[in-house]
Amino acid sequence: MTVIEQINTTIRFIRSISEFNPEIGIILGSGLGNFTNEIEVVKEIAYEDIPNFPVVTVKGHSGKLIFGKVSGKNIIAFSGRFHYYEGYEIDEVIFPVRLMKYLGCHSVVISNASGGMNPAQRVGDLMIISDHINLQPVHPLRGKNDENLGPRFPDMLNAYHDEYRAIAIKIAEENNITCHQGVYVGVQGPTFETPAEYKAFHLMGGDAVGMSTVPEVIAARHVGLKVFGISVISDCGYPPEAMIDINHDMVIAAAKEAEPKMSLIIKELLAKI
Repeated sequence: MTVIEQINTTIRFIRSISEFNPEIGIILGSGLGNFTNEIEVVKEIAYEDIPNFPVVTVKGHSGKLIFGKVSGKNIIAFSGRFHYYEGYEIDEVIFPVRLMKYLGCHSVVISNASGGMNPAQRVGDLMIISDHINLQPVHPLRGKNDENLGPRFPDMLNAYHDEYRAIAIKIAEENNITCHQGVYVGVQGPTFETPAEYKAFHLMGGDAVGMSTVPEVIAARHVGLKVFGISVISDCGYPPEAMIDINHDMVIAAAKEAEPKMSLIIKELLAKI
């Protein structure tokens, strides 16, 4: 079955349950699932019930598709994401992004929890993603290109939409929220970074590092979606003296604590785009 056939099968199933038409997609990262409380829910569907959807295996990702309204906008929220390190094929990881486009979305908001590599950052700060460095082992567009999805060679110059970033920075300033801008380094995981890796990624120009987001952004740009990306800094890996022992529970806890600030920015951004 081709990707387009998979998408059409999934859309037929979703439309048999709800005719709701979303404008904007939202992908919620580790520990950020409480944003669903901000949604005026119209319909929820468990991932396990949706054709062509994998099942979320990572703690902090609930695994459900939510249709509803936020700030007056029709949205579709993916509460829980798929990661390449879970053993999924890269096409499975990016399938939700492609689905958004064919359900009618024009933009996607992507959130994550990440390790900070900028000395100005502190745990709990937010970082609006301005660019990325792709160190994932498999490119999501590898293989024969389907022109129905997008061009063979997508442009990534404005991968993270300039206008959306400017609006979000203004929102943060108006609400006295500490919010950086920076470059996100996407790696496979699932191990956290070594001190040498943190240093290397910092020297490459990275400000935060994580195990998601980049494949989704590439897929989003391929199908023509505008992207806004935001990270919660859940731990700090550079400079070396900022490092502490880290585990996934700590990442989730840091993300949950910062979530109200991230939610405010996303809600006000959605009202303006």
